[in-house]
Order: sequence, then C-alpha cells, then structure tokens
Amino acid sequence: MPLRADRFGLSVALATPFGEDRSIDLPRLVAHGLQSLADGCKSLTVFGTTGEGASLGLNERNRALGALAGAGVDPRTQLVVGIAASSVEDAIAQGRAGLLLGCSSFLLAPPFYFKNPWDEGLFDWFSAVLTGLGPKASNVILYHIPQVTSVGLSVELVDRLKKAFPRQVAGVKDSSGSWENAEALLRRHGDLHILIGDERLLAKAMTLGASGTICGLANIAPDFMQGPVNGIEEPRVGALIDVVLPFAFTAAVKALVGHRRGDAVVWSRMRAPLRSLSEAECLKLFAAVDSIRARRAA
Repeated sequence: MPLRADRFGLSVALATPFGEDRSIDLPRLVAHGLQSLADGCKSLTVFGTTGEGASLGLNERNRALGALAGAGVDPRTQLVVGIAASSVEDAIAQGRAGLLLGCSSFLLAPPFYFKNPWDEGLFDWFSAVLTGLGPKASNVILYHIPQVTSVGLSVELVDRLKKAFPRQVAGVKDSSGSWENAEALLRRHGDLHILIGDERLLAKAMTLGASGTICGLANIAPDFMQGPVNGIEEPRVGALIDVVLPFAFTAAVKALVGHRRGDAVVWSRMRAPLRSLSEAECLKLFAAVDSIRARRAA
C-alpha cells in the first residue's frame, strides 16, 4: 500500500528544560526546538507527556509559546499545543493560549483524574472543550495514552467525536503500544490522521495508512526516525527503545537530550513529582545509546 499523500509527518514531543528553580529554561527550550526543526522534524509538539505538560501552568505555557513564536517558529504550521487538564475550563484556557498565536493544532488528552469514565461522559467532556475552543481549533488530535491517563479512547468514542466535530477532530495519537488498537484505528478511522506514539510500530503502520508520529525519540534521534516515518524499518529504533524503557522514559529522554547537547546536568532536571535519573543510571544509559549510535544503518 503506498503511503498516504497528506501525511502529518514527524513531530517531536518536545522535552522541556528547567532551571535550578524548576522554571522553564526558555533559551534552551527555543534552541532545542529550532534544532529539532533543522534536524528534520516537521513540527514541535509542546506540553505533551515527554514535555511534562501536565505539570506546567497556564502562565508559563504562555511564556514558552511566546518565546518559540518570537524565535521564528510558525504557530500555524510548526506547532502542536498539548492540552492536559481535567476541567473543561482549564483545557479551553490551555488551548486558547495557542489560538491567540494563530495555532490551530492541538493534542487533546482526556480528563485524567476520575478513572473508568463512561464513553458518554467522555463524549460530553470532549464536546464541551471542542465547542469552547471553536472552529479555529481545526486540527485537533485526540490523545490515547491509557497507561498514563488511565482513561482510554475507544474506537467508538472516536467515531462519535469525528462525526459531531468533523471540522475540528483531525486525528488520533495512539500511544497505547498496542498494535491491535493501532490496526483498529487505521481500519475504522483511516480518514483521520492516525499518529503512532510507539516508535517500534511506526514503519508498519505507515504502510497501512498511518499519517505520522508525535514521539519522544525525535528529541534524541530524529535521524533514526526518518526511515520509519516513511514506512522503512530502522532496527536502531527498536534497539533505542529497548535501552530506554528500563528507565523512566521522560527522564531518560531528557538526560539523553543533555548528553546529545553536551548539557546533561541542566537537561536532566525534572519537574516534581517526577525524579531525575541518578548519575550511575545516566552513565549506563549514555554508554548503551552511544553504542547503538555507532552502528551503521541497516
């Protein structure tokens, strides 16, 4: 099956650097974002899981978006704003921060505080948020990451939402790691942009009509991701995931960004309640990743 023509492509789930006081280090954030675009990422997804978005307040989100736009990142084509909130009001406020800059693309996670909600309740919540954001939020990606939110998005719920909001719901990011779920989304919702969060499944999914990915590995190995996002298997991607997964994923990615940038101490800082990797963990991780990087592409 040929790759779809209107692909979403590769978006980096941008990691967020912090200063000693754990405020966002805006110069490093901007530098990392610009370098990610230069390294082949089509867009930056800010405030997602790898970006610790659920731990970032509205004012600092506004400052970060302003810094990125001020540095030349085009909010209309190069930014996807992550929304992570349990209340409708907060979710809309997070989205409006992007809308004010002209951004139309959003990664919208479900409300995560109350567990095991019915699809009817989730439909009502998403409907209220999408209505509040309005038609200018024309490229909304629904975020399925049940291992983090404990709230999954069923194939049936996606169907209801895309029919109710056809001019806003543009896709689904499936970060469940389940091939069965990804396949079901591709089969039932191939008209949407189905994005694959698990990098190991990406190449196969692209050959079946997936549209791209928002992924954490693009922070540290955007070159490795060029093959999979074009439907070509890259064995080093699986090797990287195998090395990173024994550690806390976001902490490991951030430490590796620092290793790549020669700035490991700063980039290793995490926002509470998450913890940084220990020095011993970092050294073990860096050695393993350096070994993978030394391999030639297959």
